[in-house]
Amino acid sequence: MREPVVYIMANRYRGTIYTGVTSDLSRRAYEHRESLMAGFTRQYGCKLLVWYEPQSNMLDAIAREKQIKAGSRNDKIKLIEEMNPDWHDLYPELA
Repeated sequence: MREPVVYIMANRYRGTIYTGVTSDLSRRAYEHRESLMAGFTRQYGCKLLVWYEPQSNMLDAIAREKQIKAGSRNDKIKLIEEMNPDWHDLYPELA
């Protein structure tokens, strides 16, 4: 899946969440899952891909990421649960 994508990782159901953007979701989710990069997701154990949204180009993806990050935690939870009500890990469908 090589296209601009905004995504959300979590450490558990309704736990800590991280919003990011990438052009290669499969690779980036793998990096989070395996804690290959230092930072927020490694520190808080955000290894579950719980939401993603493809975009037509990277500028749109970055703008959408900023919009989501500017929203409240409840807004992010609502977004996740509209797509993935049980917070299942969506990574296996990419691999």
